[in-house]
Amino acid sequence: MSPNALLGVMTAFVIIAAIALVIQAGMLAGMYRTIKQLQQTINPLVPKVDSLVDRSTMTVEQSRQQITEVAARANDILDSTKRQLAVVEGVVNDAAARAKVQIERVELVLDDTLSRVHQTVTEVHEGILKPLRQLNGLAAGIRAAVEAMSRGNRPHVDQATSDEEMFI
Repeated sequence: MSPNALLGVMTAFVIIAAIALVIQAGMLAGMYRTIKQLQQTINPLVPKVDSLVDRSTMTVEQSRQQITEVAARANDILDSTKRQLAVVEGVVNDAAARAKVQIERVELVLDDTLSRVHQTVTEVHEGILKPLRQLNGLAAGIRAAVEAMSRGNRPHVDQATSDEEMFI
């Protein structure tokens, strides 16, 4: 390549670089103006944001303290509830054990009472009713004998016929 051509190419590239630098300078100037406008818009908001951050920080601290207190109270309540449930469980277990013992005693008493009642009924049956039946049977036999003797040896014809008809 000739030196003139090389000089021409270098000049073209220097011109292109200069144009790029001018464009960049223009963009930087535009950015500077935009940032200044944004800063003017934001500056009045900074004190408000600062106070909001301060209030938020205070609120978070207060909430943290209250949450800590509530958590401590909840733990106390849970501990108390656990103790009371242990006591209640002990009382229920004790009552269940006592009830079981009482039910077993009631069953024993009931079985004993039933066996005594059965024994009494058996003794009444054998000791009183059986002799009464025997006496009743003996009295019926004596009564039949007395009737037979009081009638005489022979029954009347009407009565004998009536008796025979009954058996036929």
